[in-house]
Amino acid sequence: MVLFLNFKIMFMMKYILLIGIGLYFFSSACSQHNQTKTLLTDSFSIIKTDSEWSNQLSKIQYDVLRKKTTEKPFTGSLLYNNGKGLYTCAGCGSELFTDSMKFDAHCGWPSFDNEISGAKIKKVADNSFGMQRTEIICAKCGGHLGHIFNDGPTKTGLRYCVNSASLNFIPKDSIRTIENSIKYDTITLGGGCFWCVEAVYEMLNGVVSVESGFSGGKTINPSYREVCMGNTGHAEVIQIVYNSNKISLDEILKVFFTVHDPTTLNKQGADEGEQYRSIIFYRDKSQYKIATDIINALNKQKVYDHPVVTKVEPYVRFYKAENYHQDYYLLNKEKPYCKMVIQPKLEKFEHLFKDRIKSKKAN
Repeated sequence: MVLFLNFKIMFMMKYILLIGIGLYFFSSACSQHNQTKTLLTDSFSIIKTDSEWSNQLSKIQYDVLRKKTTEKPFTGSLLYNNGKGLYTCAGCGSELFTDSMKFDAHCGWPSFDNEISGAKIKKVADNSFGMQRTEIICAKCGGHLGHIFNDGPTKTGLRYCVNSASLNFIPKDSIRTIENSIKYDTITLGGGCFWCVEAVYEMLNGVVSVESGFSGGKTINPSYREVCMGNTGHAEVIQIVYNSNKISLDEILKVFFTVHDPTTLNKQGADEGEQYRSIIFYRDKSQYKIATDIINALNKQKVYDHPVVTKVEPYVRFYKAENYHQDYYLLNKEKPYCKMVIQPKLEKFEHLFKDRIKSKKAN
């Protein structure tokens, strides 16, 4: 009888313990704390100490962005916001969503069905608390945003479930004021494989955005496969938007003529074909003059063993390449092509233009 009572007591204690553990995980299911897969800090362009983040952010922002907690449902300041404008990372200001992407999912947190292009958001497997989810974090500073689910009601089928504390909202009128104070210019360049050239310019200080695509041909909205066949007349190019208050076109082109071979016709290394030609698409007389002056100077000073064959043509139209081509090097660093072809170009760039590289600690 005594043995039976002792066994019964032990069974009840285990049962109570299991209930306690279950309640703990249930109450914490929306919060990840530090159990999410940790990314290397050097994969982000903005790196700060824990103390620096704590001083910069409010308590709720710090808890959500840096400690990966989750704000209580239906409490966030941006949940019912219907204003026109941009949603940016509260930690670094990176543009993440537009008002047109927001919808009411009735889940208690701001929801979006898409993200601004340019790999501004990273997706990380989150297996904490016995669940399989996908965490979304800011690709620029590593701040925790929330999770992404495949249960969205719109055409994308996606639901980016985001904490209000992870975001700042910039009204449309304020965006115009900011844009009017900054001088943006655009240039389109072809220097062989766009993966290589894109990776270089994403590191250059003053460059706002870089997109890989096609230009200079006759085919409307070509696919990568069509361009590779060599019948479209298009070149693989990158389209660069830059802040001319921080960097000049002259500097951009100096980098251009350093990181690719402008003396080989329709060829860069093992890549051969018209799509790999060296070319500059200018938008106005000023861009044309700067480009031709540099080419003439390079040839006159015989900087290369052979004449520069880079073409300078008027810009007509840019077709953005498929999404998997965007930020290719950043997303595929371990692939053989990235290691053997792109990495040496980046090392050369870093050596020659080390004072022009974006600072990892600059906001």
